[in-house]
Amino acid sequence: MKSYDVVIVGGGVVGSASAYYLRKHGFTGAIALVEKDTSWALGCTARSVGGLRQQFSTPENIALSKFGVALVKTLKAEFGPDADIGFKEQGYLICASPEGLPILEENHAVQIANGADNVLLKGEELAARFPWLVTEGIAAGCFGLSGEGWVDPYMFAALFRKAAMAQGVELIQDEVTGVARDGNRISGVSLASGETLSCGTLVNAAGTGAGALAAMAGIDLPVGPRKRYVYVLDCPAATEALHKAPLTVIPGGAYFRPEGRNFLAGLSPEEHQEPDNLDWEVDHAWFEENIWPALAERIPLFEAIKVISSWVGHYDYNALDQNAVIGPHPDVSNFLFANGFSGHGLQQGPAAGNAIAELVIDGHYKTIDLSRFGFARIAEGRPLFEKNVI
Repeated sequence: MKSYDVVIVGGGVVGSASAYYLRKHGFTGAIALVEKDTSWALGCTARSVGGLRQQFSTPENIALSKFGVALVKTLKAEFGPDADIGFKEQGYLICASPEGLPILEENHAVQIANGADNVLLKGEELAARFPWLVTEGIAAGCFGLSGEGWVDPYMFAALFRKAAMAQGVELIQDEVTGVARDGNRISGVSLASGETLSCGTLVNAAGTGAGALAAMAGIDLPVGPRKRYVYVLDCPAATEALHKAPLTVIPGGAYFRPEGRNFLAGLSPEEHQEPDNLDWEVDHAWFEENIWPALAERIPLFEAIKVISSWVGHYDYNALDQNAVIGPHPDVSNFLFANGFSGHGLQQGPAAGNAIAELVIDGHYKTIDLSRFGFARIAEGRPLFEKNVI
C-alpha cells in the first residue's frame, strides 16, 4: 500500500489545479493525481468549447470565473514565457426574448454588483454593434466588454498538470474501484490495477464519475454525465465582423462562436430531450432540426453552412441545481468535493482548485467564500439554482 497525504481523483482542470495550488501555497506532503484516461481525450475538460464568462446569476459563480480570467491574463507570469492557451477575448452576448428580459436584467444587476464588466444593449444599439444579427423579437442582449471569451481547454489543463508534476505531484494512470471508509474518515482507495492507496484527504474531482466515486464511500451525490453535441461549421459567406463575434446565445438557447475560420455551435437539450445513450456518437438530426433553423433565423449568413466536423462532450451535471459542489462532506470531513459544474468547470477549475488547496492547508476558505456551494445543500435537498446554464 502506497501512502499519500492527498489523493485527487480526476486529472482534468479541476483536479490538476487542485494539485497545482496545493504546491503553490506551500503544501509539502505527498500528492497523488489519479486519472484513468491519460490521453486526456474523453474528459469534460478537453471536450468543452473553452468558454470564459462572468454572465451568471450566482455571485459565487461570477467570483470563480473572475479568478480564472485574472489567471488567464497573467498566464506567462504564472507558468512561464511559453504559456499560451489562445485566449480570444471576444466576449459573450446572451440575448433574451421579451419574456426572458426580466431574468436577463436581474442577472445583469447581480453581475455588475459583483464586478463583471458587461452592458445591456437594446434596439438600435444592439443592431448597430452586431449588424449580422437579426434583432427583431430580441428585447436585449447582455454583452461582456472584457474578461469574456474562450481558450484552448486542453492546453489550459495541461499547464496546471505539468506544473504540478514538476513539483513532485505523482500522476497515477489508473481507475478508482473502491473507497475505504472507516466511520467518518476516508482511509484510502482501491485501484483497478489491484493497488491500494492510503490517504489523509480524498478530493473528488472525478468529473462525470463524481457521483459514482461518492457512492463508493456511501455518499449520495446527484452528479453524473449529460451528453452534449458540438458542431464545427464552415460558412463561406461569413464576414470579418461575424468572425469577430462574441460567443452568442440566442433566445431558445442555441449558441455559436468563431473558431479560426470556422464556427462552433450547440444547444443544450431540455430535460425531456436528454439523450438516453451516453456514448460518443453525434446526433446530426439535433443540428438539422433544432440548431440550424434557429441560427439561420437570427444570423442570415448561416443560411448556407456546412457541418465539417462534430464531437460529443459530457457535462458533469448536478441534477439538483446545476451548480458546483465544493468543500468537505459535513460528516466525512476528509472527503472534499470539487464537482458538478454542469458545463462551466473549465473556467471555474482554477478557483475551485485554489479553494480545495485552502481547505486542505488552512481548513477554511481564504480567497472566495464558497460555503453556499457545500454538500449540506445536497444532503438537505436545498437547491441553489444557477439560472444561466448554457
